[in-house]
Amino acid sequence: MAKRIHPPKPRLATSGEQALLGDAVVLTRLDKAIGWARKYSIFPYPFATACCAMEYMSLSMSPYDIDRFGALLPRFSPRQADLIMVIGTVTMRQAPILKRVYEQMAEPKWVMAFGACASTGGFYDNYATLPGIDMIIPVDVYVPGCPPRPEGVLDGLMALQRKIQRSKHTPGPAETAAP
Repeated sequence: MAKRIHPPKPRLATSGEQALLGDAVVLTRLDKAIGWARKYSIFPYPFATACCAMEYMSLSMSPYDIDRFGALLPRFSPRQADLIMVIGTVTMRQAPILKRVYEQMAEPKWVMAFGACASTGGFYDNYATLPGIDMIIPVDVYVPGCPPRPEGVLDGLMALQRKIQRSKHTPGPAETAAP
C-alpha cells in the first residue's frame, strides 16, 4: 500500500513583522466595513404625533436601552438624521410636512413606520387621516401594534440594521468621477 502524504501545515509567524501584522490588521472589503459602521451609527429623527410617542420615550430606559444598538441620540433636524421614525397618526394636513422633512434628509436615509396608525391609518377610517405613510414616502420597516411594545420596536430596529449592513455602500463610477 502507498503511504498517504499529508500536505504541510501552515507555519505561524512567531516573531518579526508578520507576527505584528497578524495581531493588528483586519482584512475586509470596504463595502462591508462601511455597512458595519452605518449599522451601529443610526441617528433617528422622531416624527412623533400621537400616543406612540410614550412608547418611543421608553426605548431609552434601562430595560430596553436603544443605545446598545447605536441609535440613542435623536436628531431634531432632518439634515443631521438618517432614520425618520414616524411615530403615530399622520393627518392629511401633516402629510406635506412629512414629505418635506423626508426630502431634507441626506442620503442614505431610512424610514420606520412606528405603530398601526403610521403603517395603515390605524382605527381611524376618515377623510382627515393618512391611510399609511407609504403613500407619500417609502418605508423600510413597519413596526406593528397600537401602541407597539418597545421589544417590537427593537426588533424593527434590528431588521433595519440587517438591511443597512446588506446594502451596497461604495459609490459607483458615475459618483466618483470629477465634474
